[in-house]
Amino acid sequence: MTKAATDRDDVTRVGPGTVMGSFMRQYWIPAAKSEELVAGDGPMRLMLLGEKLIAFRDRRGRVAVMDHRCPHRNASLFLGRNEEGGLRCIYHGWKFDARGNCVEMPSVAPAQDFKDKIRARAYQATERAGLVWVYMGGRVEPPPLPMLEATMVPDSELDLLFVQRDCNWLQSLEGDIDTSHIGFLHMGHVQPEDIPAGHYMEHTLTPRSPEYHVGDAPWGTTYGAFRKVASGAKEDIYWRFGNFMFPFWTQFPQHGFADSVHARAWVPIDDEHTMTVYLRWRNTPAKRAPLKGDLYLSPSHQEEFLPRTSGWMGRFRVTANEGNDWLMDRQAQQHNKIFSGIDSIFLQDQAVTESMGPISDHTLEHLGPGDLMVARTRRRLLAEARAFGRTGAPPPGVDQPEVYLNARGGHFVGEPGVDWQQAYEKELREANGPAKAMRSR
Repeated sequence: MTKAATDRDDVTRVGPGTVMGSFMRQYWIPAAKSEELVAGDGPMRLMLLGEKLIAFRDRRGRVAVMDHRCPHRNASLFLGRNEEGGLRCIYHGWKFDARGNCVEMPSVAPAQDFKDKIRARAYQATERAGLVWVYMGGRVEPPPLPMLEATMVPDSELDLLFVQRDCNWLQSLEGDIDTSHIGFLHMGHVQPEDIPAGHYMEHTLTPRSPEYHVGDAPWGTTYGAFRKVASGAKEDIYWRFGNFMFPFWTQFPQHGFADSVHARAWVPIDDEHTMTVYLRWRNTPAKRAPLKGDLYLSPSHQEEFLPRTSGWMGRFRVTANEGNDWLMDRQAQQHNKIFSGIDSIFLQDQAVTESMGPISDHTLEHLGPGDLMVARTRRRLLAEARAFGRTGAPPPGVDQPEVYLNARGGHFVGEPGVDWQQAYEKELREANGPAKAMRSR
């Protein structure tokens, strides 16, 4: 296998024992909406990092996440009965509490009972920001939850969206850290004169090819894409900042920097399926805004979801998929009503990333200047994951959850001649949000 192919496998594959899978298991993983688990209801199938699990809420309200196989004879605990004190396997009646302890073994004579020696493989779980979080690493005491600003918002002020994507987690994530595609995939049918002054996309088409600064950050990688813009008699700089945050979080610059509190996780279900988990503070202005002539970037479509099933891939599947060409309208494409012919910014991203195949072949790519953030992020991920494999030292951010407080994505117009990181830090000091006071300490 070539070095490029090895690198591709190491950065994309997430199952037990893989380079990236072992790395990701050191972090807390947002796995489900809290509302998906109702006290006393039957278990839910849940696949994370290629592992087939079940999740349930016991009758006392405690959340449990464990291997779906009963440690007795491997019958699936998905079929189990959620009873007082735990989940009972329907095969032989063994019962397991929310921590995986076997608490009853009724098919075994009392004199031969050995329940104290049996445990279902269970993972530690907790809840915050309307999410069920799972820790799949080996620590007895798990690390603290990451201090992503979007997870520190009161539940009543938080928008939460789950959507499944049928491709590898990394190619899904990379769409969020690639800002040059906006002028084509999302806005190819829009001309600069169509955008009114003050619109959040005002400066993204002049030109459509931004220049970049990229760099490492305590939380992962960061970029500042910039364009020169006329501002009266002088020339200012229009900045678009975005971040990759370990192990699979992004922030993108589709909101004004001052009020932009959001984050998106690209959680690997397995090597070829991803669950995107998007959190947004409701005080963050909504993106949807009309252009001149009532033209919209995403004119009318709202994502529609297939009926939920109990299968491993049965949650949060959009109707648009490869089988129906992501609902592409060739007439809209040919008449330049929508550049891509796909009527939704989210579906446009979904279509192009899924069209790459289950796992994109990096050996066939030809990266250019617009891909600096993508290349930097791949290198950083590989370096940190391999370093963890060699040394076992805690990866970045695991034991320093506060590093995420200083990560924010957004856009703003700044003065020329200011270093990109200094421009970012100045805007961050003045930014609104729940972490503002904490950042100033």
